[in-house]
Amino acid sequence: MQLPFLQLRSKSVIGLDIGSSSVKAVEVVPRGNGFELLHLGVAPLPHDAIVEGAFLNASAIADAIREAIAKSGSKAKHAAAAVSGHSVIVKKISVPAMTAAELEESIRWEAEQYIPFDVNEVNLDFEILQAGDAERPMEVLLVAAKKDLIDDYVNLISEAGLTPSVIDVAGFAVENAFETNYGANPNQVIAIVNIGAQTSTINVLAGGVPAFTRDVASGGNQYTAEIQRALSVAFDEAERIKIGERGPESQDVVPQEVEQAMRAVTNNLVGEIARSLDFFSATAADMRIQRVYLAGGSSRVSGLEAAFKERTGLEVELMNPLARMMPSSRFESDFLDQVGPSLGVGIGLAMRKVDES
Repeated sequence: MQLPFLQLRSKSVIGLDIGSSSVKAVEVVPRGNGFELLHLGVAPLPHDAIVEGAFLNASAIADAIREAIAKSGSKAKHAAAAVSGHSVIVKKISVPAMTAAELEESIRWEAEQYIPFDVNEVNLDFEILQAGDAERPMEVLLVAAKKDLIDDYVNLISEAGLTPSVIDVAGFAVENAFETNYGANPNQVIAIVNIGAQTSTINVLAGGVPAFTRDVASGGNQYTAEIQRALSVAFDEAERIKIGERGPESQDVVPQEVEQAMRAVTNNLVGEIARSLDFFSATAADMRIQRVYLAGGSSRVSGLEAAFKERTGLEVELMNPLARMMPSSRFESDFLDQVGPSLGVGIGLAMRKVDES
């Protein structure tokens, strides 16, 4: 989808995925019939720097942005970032048939009926999905984000020394990455579930068009919290245990204890996402989801893919944001294997300017 809340023209842009556990900086360039991953840098964030989408430690986040850019080696001065969470509303609506210019004039009035915020406090954008006529309404994808959220991102990127060029929606960025690597099947209904540290974004696509979008306040940090609770260890140590590393405090950890803690979170996470997919299926009886793609840094948690398939009965596949992306020779394969699943948002953002250039 091409629905930026903010867009400035720039020859070169870097995609900034400002997550709650790390910042990913991604730059791609066209190469032959495909694209090359030109620059990539990842910098960790303190676990309490971003909580429930709120920037609680802006200076630490700006430092992480600068570190990610430095590690990437990119010289780009313009950045694209993405928003998500409860301050962002994505909704498919029906309105009387009108021209795009007329819709531009009336969209704020139409939006008042569908968004739970004061319309004067949000930035709005829309895309016409299906033109209407005298007998049927037009279908429109409405997107709203609170102005203070957009301002937070603009100010943060500026503080890091970059110019904010595009502010997009995280779910649409992952969709762009998916279509770049897998293409769009006009006859298929698929769900892309991007599992981040604090938030999981669900995006159901019907023929390449968003049919249902929802953010769920669950993610990889729940695994860390449960390991903390079960083993009485610090957050950083629980993070190491979650990804299979061993620190000084974890030498005596019993694998079975970790497995039990992880399984409990997996069941809760899968259940919450599956209920959203069930809701979609119940409200869109003419659309049947055929496949689910799991993305995000927490998508490779052991047992998650199998549990998801068992709960939903759907075909489940891990999405690879680098499937058709030629990496620069400077990247080690182990590094790309480690960070690849978490690059959906960053790749999608970086692709925006490639598509528009």
